[in-house]
Amino acid sequence: MTDNRRHLGNASEGKNNNNDGTNQMIEELGNVQSQLGQATDPMSYVHSLPAPVKRRLKALKKLQSDMSDVEAKFFEELHQLECKYEDLYNPFFMRRYRIVSAEVEPDDNECQWPSEDEEDYLEDEFKKKSSIQSTNNSALVRTDEGCSSDGIPDFWLRIFKNVEILDDLLEEHDEPILRHLKDIRVKLLNKGAPGFILEFVFEPNEYFFNTVLTKEYTMNLGPDPDDILSYEGPEIVKCKGCSIDWKDGKNVTVKRVQKTQRRKGHDTKRTVIKTVRAQSFFNFFTPPHVREGEVIDDETEDILSADYEIGHFLRDRVVPKAVLYFTGEALDSDESEDYDEEEGEEEQDSDEGANTDASEQEPSQ
Repeated sequence: MTDNRRHLGNASEGKNNNNDGTNQMIEELGNVQSQLGQATDPMSYVHSLPAPVKRRLKALKKLQSDMSDVEAKFFEELHQLECKYEDLYNPFFMRRYRIVSAEVEPDDNECQWPSEDEEDYLEDEFKKKSSIQSTNNSALVRTDEGCSSDGIPDFWLRIFKNVEILDDLLEEHDEPILRHLKDIRVKLLNKGAPGFILEFVFEPNEYFFNTVLTKEYTMNLGPDPDDILSYEGPEIVKCKGCSIDWKDGKNVTVKRVQKTQRRKGHDTKRTVIKTVRAQSFFNFFTPPHVREGEVIDDETEDILSADYEIGHFLRDRVVPKAVLYFTGEALDSDESEDYDEEEGEEEQDSDEGANTDASEQEPSQ
């Protein structure tokens, strides 16, 4: 009997020791969970994680870096593919240019496109007028060699005014000049540093002698070696404008300001006229010049960031789908995307509010 009691006592003591160990583990786990719960931001949360978890996160970051290398190769090949297909797109863009600038009149086959907004009788009237011919060649004749219409007036100006990011650049004195803008073209750079050139094609006008104004963008297709994990695809790293050969008295990027100066130690005054920079869309062609490795201030960085965004938008969206930005159809698509995003946020907020209300409401008995 005494031995049995001794064995039972030992077993009870062992059980208590096991319980103490389990309780200690639970307590430690509770402390870790409590620390994690107290972390209010991601960095604090990660910092509070146990060392083995942090080690695994390093492995995930290494995987992320390796994936960025693969993604960079994808974009390099994509750029080569875009350069290849550029020659296939260009005939369509040139045809668009010729129609807009009234070099040609589209034939009936080209105009076969359903439209809910246009009245059928307008099309019938146009066909009647365009089919009239006379023996003295004084009537209207529709031909690809030339036409008597005006193409699509103010095509690119209207696009600029429709697109908010472009309209923000416009001043009233820019609009008469942009009425002479006949085309915007994109040329991809395949040799040397990757990038693209925007070409703004103007008809002869009374403002400047240039027929083409250019803006060149240099891109980096791969990740920054010093910050690989922030890679989100190709980005513009620098840009270069062009010189505008303004005609006398027509430069809208500068203005003359009259100032009165007082000579030190004298009562005499003099009037000085200075030339200062004026707000204008055409400042787009004189971006800030940044030397290699130069540290730029916040204002310059903001200007360049906005410039890069505009360059991307023109290349990727406006130039390829110009007619849809002229009619506003592309704008409707852009706005619906923004609206859907905002609506989703509002619904989420509403759900959170509903949950809060439900948690605060006392259950009915």
